Amino acid sequence: MPLNSYRFRSVWSVDSTPARTFDVLADLGSYPQWWREVRDARQVGEHAAELRCRSVLPYDLVFQAHHNAREPEAGLLRADLVGDLDGTVSWRIFPEGGGSRLVYDQEVVVRKPLLRRLAIIGRPLLRANHELMMRSGQRGLRTYLAGYPSAGS
Repeated sequence: MPLNSYRFRSVWSVDSTPARTFDVLADLGSYPQWWREVRDARQVGEHAAELRCRSVLPYDLVFQAHHNAREPEAGLLRADLVGDLDGTVSWRIFPEGGGSRLVYDQEVVVRKPLLRRLAIIGRPLLRANHELMMRSGQRGLRTYLAGYPSAGS
């Protein structure tokens, strides 16, 4: 695997029905309301948005996410990513007790020139940065689904 390619998987649990969780995750424009590191989301199509993300490292990643699968009955959301990140991302949503279990998979190639140049030394930092972003996203989504003020505020 090239040094600028990444595969990530995260598993989250939330206290919300799969249907409600699906609706929130399908709304790309709402991500900045609950995920602090998603700094901006601009709709560019009916099922597409341009997202700007930044975690602890001092750089932004800007990419478009285009849903290519939106299957509420199957609990599947999948999107193609194009921009500073090229690849795919998916959410699988399963009932779990009174809530939901979410499986997030991402397979991307980093296209941002600076990050490509720093791939050898920066890879561990990028992976750690991603992990921090995912933990924050899980906390924000749990808070948002519980009806509390948005995590992005």
